[in-house]
Amino acid sequence: MGAGKISIDDRPYYDVPSEPLPSPTQPPRKSLIASVTNADTTPTADDSTSASSASERDGNPMVRTTGLTKRYGDFAALEDCSLEVRRGEVFGLLGPNGAGKTTLIRSLLGFLHPTSGTASIDNIDPMVDGIAVRSRVAYLPGDAHVPRHWRGEGVLRFFAEIHPAGNLENSRSIAEYLELDTRRHVATMSTGMRQKLALSVVLGLSTPLIILDEPTANLDPSIRSRILELVLAARKRGQTVMFSSHVLSEIEDTCDRVVFLRSGRLVRELVMKDLFQRHRIIGYRKDMRSELTVPSEIQDRIDIRNANPDKPDRIQIDTQGDLSDLLPWLSSLSLSGMRIEPLGLRSIYDEVHGGSNQHRMERVST
Repeated sequence: MGAGKISIDDRPYYDVPSEPLPSPTQPPRKSLIASVTNADTTPTADDSTSASSASERDGNPMVRTTGLTKRYGDFAALEDCSLEVRRGEVFGLLGPNGAGKTTLIRSLLGFLHPTSGTASIDNIDPMVDGIAVRSRVAYLPGDAHVPRHWRGEGVLRFFAEIHPAGNLENSRSIAEYLELDTRRHVATMSTGMRQKLALSVVLGLSTPLIILDEPTANLDPSIRSRILELVLAARKRGQTVMFSSHVLSEIEDTCDRVVFLRSGRLVRELVMKDLFQRHRIIGYRKDMRSELTVPSEIQDRIDIRNANPDKPDRIQIDTQGDLSDLLPWLSSLSLSGMRIEPLGLRSIYDEVHGGSNQHRMERVST
């Protein structure tokens, strides 16, 4: 049966699914994630959303901003933002509410006119050709809205038809993988179900760039893990993903690089593989009379401080790089009650947003 178009206030919408959909109680097929993640999402050379050639990928980032600034009177929502997002990577944006993440994204898409500076997506300036930019992007805003008078199937079909990179079968497969019954009217869906629907639309598009602003909000843990799987699958296909989240573990599990924003400024950039080589050692000195010395060859990788002012014998040692070649020196310190733990994003986040108010770009690396 073809989809029946009905007009409500002169707005067409699809009321009848074009074909029977699987039962909402039916578990996802084992091969479904393979069909979603291995689907051919590479556009043809004639498609306006086609990815650049291999030579272009080597030399040009997918996203570039230079001195991007957006002011409202004396208030700077974004200040002197310069960054590059490489093709085929998952790039994280971290920062509290009001840090400038959404202003940055909307400026990239041409929804906001910058006060100064430049931005480009796939070498296209959004202020010059915003339509071309947005045809290359699948964007999930933090406050995504879908028409409540449509069925879920109608929403998938509508966006697949109006976007040049639309792929209805991809969107249906993702909706099924997220256990969403698209036969229901949106008005009867819960907040989490509407989020699944919006994600099915966005992740089903075959664009070179995907921008996700808080994609797992209102979702239960099992579905959150599936969203992360889909993000990694998009990277595997060669798509670039910009990912904003307040859940630090999600950033750790998916991103290749991450930047921290604070009060409209980029204050730190972190390569995730370097984060996993950072550790904190806490222990108690047995002999307070001896002086702690650090060999010159590892001094740039060691930061020693007193862990608790009320306990002068308790020390904290933060390390960078491979821990194995530091173990002989650590054993020579004769610490008691020693504990070694990896330094995750939480520690870096707390340093950035709980430290000094000095705004500067810091690169954390081994």
